[in-house]
Amino acid sequence: MASKTTLNAKNLETLGAARLADLLIEISTGSAVAKRRLRLELAGAQSPKEAGRAVAKRLTSIARARSFVNWQNRKPLVTDLQSQLRAIKERIAPADPAEALALAWRFMQVATPLFERCDDSSGIVIGVFHDACALLGELALAAGAQPELLADAAIEALRDNGYGQYDGLIAILTPALGQEGLAHLKQRIETLAGTPVPIPPKGEWEVVGYGSGGATYAHQIEERSQKSVVEMALKDIADAMGDVDAFIAQYDARTRKVPQIAAKIATRLLAAGRAGDALGFIERADMKDSWVPREWQDIRLEVLEALDRKDEAQTFRWSCFESTLESGYLRDFLKRLPDFEDIEAEERAMAHAAAYSSLRSALGFFLGWPSPDRATRLLIDRHDEIDGDRYELLVPAADALSERFPLSATLALRAMIDFTLSKARSKRYGYAAQHLAECEGLAGRIEDFGTFEGHATYVKRLKRDHGRKTGFWGHFA
Repeated sequence: MASKTTLNAKNLETLGAARLADLLIEISTGSAVAKRRLRLELAGAQSPKEAGRAVAKRLTSIARARSFVNWQNRKPLVTDLQSQLRAIKERIAPADPAEALALAWRFMQVATPLFERCDDSSGIVIGVFHDACALLGELALAAGAQPELLADAAIEALRDNGYGQYDGLIAILTPALGQEGLAHLKQRIETLAGTPVPIPPKGEWEVVGYGSGGATYAHQIEERSQKSVVEMALKDIADAMGDVDAFIAQYDARTRKVPQIAAKIATRLLAAGRAGDALGFIERADMKDSWVPREWQDIRLEVLEALDRKDEAQTFRWSCFESTLESGYLRDFLKRLPDFEDIEAEERAMAHAAAYSSLRSALGFFLGWPSPDRATRLLIDRHDEIDGDRYELLVPAADALSERFPLSATLALRAMIDFTLSKARSKRYGYAAQHLAECEGLAGRIEDFGTFEGHATYVKRLKRDHGRKTGFWGHFA
């Protein structure tokens, strides 16, 4: 049973409204975000219309602001945006979905001026706008938006999609648009495709950059932008209408041979029950590069299975595993084999993985399969190939192997230590010191170091070669 001092809603209710109000005033002092949230709650308690006014006012302020948003003040901004979006969805939409829809569009229009002054390297801010974009579809349905007006709004939105805030908009709006709205949207887009971008007199062109071909002018940027909007929109409309041929028509013959594009086309053809046509696009893809896209491999397997070419699919499945060491391919391959044949095939796969050219890929495969005994053998047999910079793999490897295989875990830890010290990566010294302490703990459980240095000898060498790196040794003071 929770203590009566535990912070939860039930316990706070015992304080009473007056005391809670005093605490909120005290806590919000000095916090603009908290004060805005409280004002918004007060407006919502008054009426949905008042909440709408408060949201609209705040969105205008955010759009007009000019201060730069960096990583330090990005979190308050995200909290603020989420509060406005929550108010639209929870306070306004239930009472007035049409007003909520209008505010959601207004919310989305804040994106462009905001991203012009915002560092969103983490992708947190764009995530809020993607949530808002998804909400547009819900609200359009709830409000019973007129399909043609909704299509017109979508056109304007897509022309302002410079930061990807409207990605996926057509699919999101499809339930509300219906066939009538999609047809109108397609007509508008096709009209836009035939509308040339006005070109001002050359003396009025605005230079926006220089490249190998000379100056790039503003009207050229606008022309390319319009072409991109048209192409992407027509593909999305074709998808929404289930028109595979219209989707294919948006790519020229050469582009259709790009493996990723061929995979997209084949996926849609297969879904339409046209497996034979799908295979044709797959097989005509230009596979000159050594790298083969995962999506191309996956859809080829699906198409072969759909055509009941199971032996061919199995052969290709094994080939995919051999080239990538992706465990999913191997599992699918093994489960389709007769009893007892899968044991022999798995042993063959393990031998292939052990000899794979990339130690990182092989180690990742053995850890994920899982086969810790083979992972430990790999680290011992190919220890000279361990890349100590790959801490994202070596740390979990050491953790997974330390209990049963302390020697191989030690080799993984030493690789990271050696890399950090030899490259003088001072920011990692703390981690390297922790790894060395772990090595000391493991050393007592290693009965035979074999050809490798014992722990004392290893530490002695580190002091000899890196004794002046006080930032590292200081962790042991």
